[in-house]
Amino acid sequence: MEIKELVCIGCPLGCNLKVEIGEDKSMEVTGNTCPRGADYAKKELTDPRRIVTSSVRVNGGHLPSVSVKTKTDIPKDRIFDCVKALKDVELEAPVVIGQVVAENVAGTGVTVIATKNVYAH
Repeated sequence: MEIKELVCIGCPLGCNLKVEIGEDKSMEVTGNTCPRGADYAKKELTDPRRIVTSSVRVNGGHLPSVSVKTKTDIPKDRIFDCVKALKDVELEAPVVIGQVVAENVAGTGVTVIATKNVYAH
């Protein structure tokens, strides 16, 4: 039996999780105070994923850039590919919250959206 220890990022509590992995790859999670902890631990050990936040340039806006995020999580090992793909993205003002910034970013099938309004000046 293998034991892994994790800190849950599923909610603000940050529970210390202990995961016992059986020979048959079954997982028993302890230390979580809500069901999200067990889900997080199992997912983290089998298919770790993250929401990516970044910013992109805006031309003609009251701000020079806008914050963006992936609409859903992407595989953890694709984070740097995602950020690299956003490096050369430039938008024209105005930009509105929820506006699509990039589709299928870095071949992940995930859309990147704006998280702030940028008004044209």
